[in-house]
Amino acid sequence: MPGYDKELADIVAELNRAAPGSRSPKETPQSTASLDQLLHYAAQRGASDLLLIAGAPVTLRIDGALVPSAGPGLTADDTRNLLLPLLTTGQYQELQRSRSVDLCFTREPAGRFRANLHHQRGTLAGSIRLLPARIPTLESLHLPLLLASFAEAKQGLVLITGPTGCGKSSTLAALIDRINIQRRCHIVTIEDPIEFVHANRSSIVEQIEVGHDTPDFASSVRSILRQTPDVILVGEMRDPETIATVLTAAETGHLVFSTLHTNDTSQAVSRILDSFPAGNQPQIRQQLSLAMLAIVAQQLLPAADGSGRYPLLEIMAGSHAVRNLIRRGDDHQLYTAISTGRAEGMMTMEQSLAEAVRGGRITRETALAHCFRPADLKQYLHEGK
Repeated sequence: MPGYDKELADIVAELNRAAPGSRSPKETPQSTASLDQLLHYAAQRGASDLLLIAGAPVTLRIDGALVPSAGPGLTADDTRNLLLPLLTTGQYQELQRSRSVDLCFTREPAGRFRANLHHQRGTLAGSIRLLPARIPTLESLHLPLLLASFAEAKQGLVLITGPTGCGKSSTLAALIDRINIQRRCHIVTIEDPIEFVHANRSSIVEQIEVGHDTPDFASSVRSILRQTPDVILVGEMRDPETIATVLTAAETGHLVFSTLHTNDTSQAVSRILDSFPAGNQPQIRQQLSLAMLAIVAQQLLPAADGSGRYPLLEIMAGSHAVRNLIRRGDDHQLYTAISTGRAEGMMTMEQSLAEAVRGGRITRETALAHCFRPADLKQYLHEGK
């Protein structure tokens, strides 16, 4: 793990001149200047996140590792002075009501950011994600070009799964941008909040923000089906109504992208089914088996040479065998179908990790620390010798 960042500590020292915190989101010149400096420095260092938490030093996340500033931790007044100026009156009211709020904002020349402001131990805290200045491509993300075939499909459901911070949003942005460049489509996205802003290119892109343009995902997805879209992106399938509508959309001639927070592809199937009462699950199984184009589970792991991070993928394609297993409820056999489905573009996370180790992209130790089935990984590594 990298050591303390002394240059960041010099910037933090300027916080001592910030005005005292207030109980309204009134902007103070000192706090704005200090936050802008922190964001600009974070962007220069190539950080993915900036953490502002009372009792802890200002901390960056670089290549997945936390890099705290040297010196004392932030006070409760520090975090309020830094974070409250980000909020509009409506967002401040949401923070007071829900004790948490998500938002996106831009600071020139540092770029565009996504933030979550919340309370912990009675103090205000914030996690700020730095968004790339340009929409990434599959190539720049080191993703296999197999994923490009999903952008060429006319209909079906593509799910990108994985833990928070694994790059799901970037992968989806790259796929949507590829469609936007290469096809003449009507693309509609529903996001909370909007992260990557897509300009109209070959396609027309509408971006709907939950809480601003629509009250929630479910009502917006229902409305979208009357807006003649060709491609739909739903930022997250959070509730049964959204999941059911997404499946219907994918069944009825739309290409639909969405995300779930699961570690592997089989868990995604279980998560979808477990969202519904037992009596509804046979119907959902049938819909999912018909609609599924692919489920991709993603991890971001540190490169062997310390130069960044690489995405590692598990891919379950909607082959005839996979669809039948889902329809019959034989979910326990899905892993075997994936591991033997290389000819159809499938791979398990262990196969992906083994290939990355053999290619020198990640270390054996990193692979073993992030695999789900160590025995299988060791076998793949041994077979590759």
